[in-house]
Amino acid sequence: MKNWPLWEVFIRSKNGLEHRHCGSLHASDATMALENARDVYTRRMEGVSIWVVPSTEITASNPDDNAEFFEPASDKIYRHPTFYELPDELKHM
Repeated sequence: MKNWPLWEVFIRSKNGLEHRHCGSLHASDATMALENARDVYTRRMEGVSIWVVPSTEITASNPDDNAEFFEPASDKIYRHPTFYELPDELKHM
């Protein structure tokens, strides 16, 4: 087991919602990672979909670069549609 790769687990709790990262686990392959994720993270029927991704395939931003990486978006108000009024019937927005 000590040579098994690390997998990141994402669960979608209900249809129509996004997958959320819920943890990590070690497994020999994708099938075993899915089965282990089901057993560990959905014991109480919390999920309708599971994604497993090898940790080595995830590229993340560096927290030290947050200022230069995320600041350019603050001057583009059209990326933040806070001035739109949404109807009450619209859910999960």
